[in-house]
Amino acid sequence: MKPAKSSRGLLFFALVGLCWGSAQAQMAPGSDVDSLLALARENNPDYAGTRHEAAAAAQRVEAAGALSDPRLRTELMDVTRGGEQSATLLPGRAGSTRYLLMQDIPWWGKRDLKRELAQREADGATATAAASWNDLAAQIRTLHAQRYYLAHRERLTREILDLLVRLEGVAQLRYASGLAAQQDVIRAQVEQTTMRNELIALDTEQRQLSARINALLGRPATAPLASPERLRALPAPAQLDYASLEERARARNPLLAVDSSRIDAAEKSRELAYKNRYPDFTLGVAPNQFQNELKQWDLMLEMNIPLQQSSRRAQEREAEAMLAAARSRREATANRIVGELAETIAALDAAQRTGVLVRDSLLPQAELTFRAALAGYENGKLDFATLLDAQRQIRQAKLDEIRSRAEVHIRVADIERIIGEEL
Repeated sequence: MKPAKSSRGLLFFALVGLCWGSAQAQMAPGSDVDSLLALARENNPDYAGTRHEAAAAAQRVEAAGALSDPRLRTELMDVTRGGEQSATLLPGRAGSTRYLLMQDIPWWGKRDLKRELAQREADGATATAAASWNDLAAQIRTLHAQRYYLAHRERLTREILDLLVRLEGVAQLRYASGLAAQQDVIRAQVEQTTMRNELIALDTEQRQLSARINALLGRPATAPLASPERLRALPAPAQLDYASLEERARARNPLLAVDSSRIDAAEKSRELAYKNRYPDFTLGVAPNQFQNELKQWDLMLEMNIPLQQSSRRAQEREAEAMLAAARSRREATANRIVGELAETIAALDAAQRTGVLVRDSLLPQAELTFRAALAGYENGKLDFATLLDAQRQIRQAKLDEIRSRAEVHIRVADIERIIGEEL
């Protein structure tokens, strides 16, 4: 009875361990790109930093247009009352006490311009955060497609390795029957060693990509990731029209939005520079205390005199130059984005056509060639080298098909980065 109980206990713990491992695998992100994007939006520190900067810039808008704090000045006059007493700091015992309350008031329109300038800068910070997320999402989509390619390449390599093991068995049977040379067996073993070496290289690449993705997700570098089982659905061909994509890129690319905010801010800075030709004011009211009573009230108006015209003209020219620079920078960004969009669409078209060619023509031809070569080798009509060549052709065709599939998704991710939104 005890051995039976012990066996049931071991079986129970084995099942628990298996279920726990399965649950852990299901909990790990990475099977699709959406799970990675959700984690990155919450945990990526660079994107979080840009969001906090945008929030800070939004808080500066209200403060930018506010009046400065008023100032209070207290003046004790005739503190000895003509020498009748020792000096005193008590307002009721001094000859008189003057309280001056002052408020700085800028020229009309300056506060609104400062507020609008701060708002444009806040818009730019928000656009910068959007650009940060746009680049981050594109990186994750690209890395996911690369992991998908490597995972399927590893599966294909293992399938080819199993095939080579079977081919080695065929070669050994033929060698034992005196129908083939020992060199055929050795060649099959060499090919297996090459496949195993490739599996080591693939494992290294997968771990490197996993470390990069975990860094983008704000996770430990060795945190587990699920195997990439699927890619996203591709957009309809009508959505990949160059003219419509260019229009969307010009309207929604976050880098262009950042440059547009800089242009708006530069325009407000220029208007503010011209407003500085006019003076600012300080208003004040001053009650005067004699002993314990307020018996006299004074009003004060102070203004700065903008006499330093040369420095103000230099500031105005600086504002004009900064505005021209912002406009030129936006134009350069637009040209770069449009050019990159055209290149990406061309690369996407090439990847799609390559995939169709490999899937519809090259792969079926390679499969027929391999079957014919295998049958010919078994019948003694072909040598083993020809069989290996046919095996390499079918493997290369399958690799090209997987590569073109991943390349299409990488190019789609590039297009989404350029237009600033998902297709």
